[in-house]
Amino acid sequence: MKSDDYEKIAQARKAFATGKTKIVSFRKNQLRQLAKFLNENESALCDAIMQDLRRSKMETVLAEIVMTNNAIVNALENIDEWCKDEHQPKALLTLFSNVYIRKEPFGVCLVIASWNYPIALLLIPVISAIAAGNCVIIKPSECSAKVADLLLNLLPKYIDNECYPVVVTDSVHSAQLVENNRFDFIFFTGGTAIGRLIMKCAAEYLTPVVLELGGKNPCFVDKSCDIKTAARRICWGKFLNTGQICLAPDYILCEAEIHDEFVQEVKAVIDNFYGPDAQKSPDYGRIINDRQMSRLVKLLDTNDGKIVYGGKYDKKDKYISPTVVTDVTLNSAYMQQEMFGPILLIMSVANIDEAIETINKLEKPLALYAFSSNRQNIDKLLFSTTSGGVNINDVTMQYTLESLPFGGVGNSGIGNYHGKFGFDAFTHKRAVLHDGTPEALMKVRYAPYSESKLSQSKFLVNKSEKSTGIVGWLKSILGMSILGVVLAYGLHLIFGV
Repeated sequence: MKSDDYEKIAQARKAFATGKTKIVSFRKNQLRQLAKFLNENESALCDAIMQDLRRSKMETVLAEIVMTNNAIVNALENIDEWCKDEHQPKALLTLFSNVYIRKEPFGVCLVIASWNYPIALLLIPVISAIAAGNCVIIKPSECSAKVADLLLNLLPKYIDNECYPVVVTDSVHSAQLVENNRFDFIFFTGGTAIGRLIMKCAAEYLTPVVLELGGKNPCFVDKSCDIKTAARRICWGKFLNTGQICLAPDYILCEAEIHDEFVQEVKAVIDNFYGPDAQKSPDYGRIINDRQMSRLVKLLDTNDGKIVYGGKYDKKDKYISPTVVTDVTLNSAYMQQEMFGPILLIMSVANIDEAIETINKLEKPLALYAFSSNRQNIDKLLFSTTSGGVNINDVTMQYTLESLPFGGVGNSGIGNYHGKFGFDAFTHKRAVLHDGTPEALMKVRYAPYSESKLSQSKFLVNKSEKSTGIVGWLKSILGMSILGVVLAYGLHLIFGV
């Protein structure tokens, strides 16, 4: 790390100590400035992404600019409600007390983003952190270099640079950022291997984390679905950003009865989307760097499975054609890692039971998809599997809803965010009991103890399942009577009535 990066972190801690980020009006202003940044620099952001990923403007605007702007609007519309104290139920012994949850920021948070969606995956958690009142060290991915440079140079012109500094480092210094600094909260989006290292470093100080990772997302396709619609939607989600998306369907579990028809339809859809040569299509992107390119080419060259479409690549151009591979087994090289590229795997299964068995042999995925109109199959899939999220009869769209939490489970991640869930992720919920009970009513808890005090205390504090019938009715009457006596005695002590 550079010396000025350490200074930025120290300055953020000083800024948090002033308390200004706890002021809701300050947070709102920063969020509005962030929206202004997006609005005024949309073209520059699209150009930077084009240089890093060769991604089309339409995909960038919709998946990054609009999504991030919507997150800002949602936070601004709801922040006042989110920040309110939450008053909680009381017991008999705390009847005169004020019991509530106070929403507090953690402090100085670190947000580390992935390179595949370098704007949204960075700024949406930053929005949540700002809304919750934290200071944030903003760390773009060094792999998407053009976007990182743009954020480093432009963001400080819009948002408070002391509270929300941008730090850009290479991979070696990124590790030092986590290892050599103590943060109050860490939010990381990236691969599982790096996620483990982040968690290990966080454990040194028991720092809470959210890890947004990935995995192999299964997609079940049965004979009851509309095959043409399923093929279109799966191909759309798979080849977005050239397959470099953690939510992409990784492998298809297709019922054998429709397998061949589905494969043919997938081929037709790819031709329709990108033409006979996707390398010439303005709507088809490129692989981020040589490292990722080599990883994917190595898989294609294994001759593991049957390439029925595509399989072409141009290392110099970082191009891999949309590719479809069949005859894949769980032992195939393709199934040993998250694909994170434009290679669609299709496996044949006899029925929903075999699909579930296959899914459960692998790590818990970030997303699970199914195309079916068979309610019994859908319910069985939901009951018998676990995943971060589920989308039935479409793919990736669960990510777009701020009303749903986005996150993984097990190997695919820890914690979630988006909308109120993001605010909660960056918020410490502080339990507060402000007691107002007259001292005369508390004598039952003090020594010297007696059987009488024990009986009274048990009645006041002991819980049991709600009784029914005449027994429940009698307990309710008795409880209300005692409550009336307590209230009357309390009013007598306080007001002399």
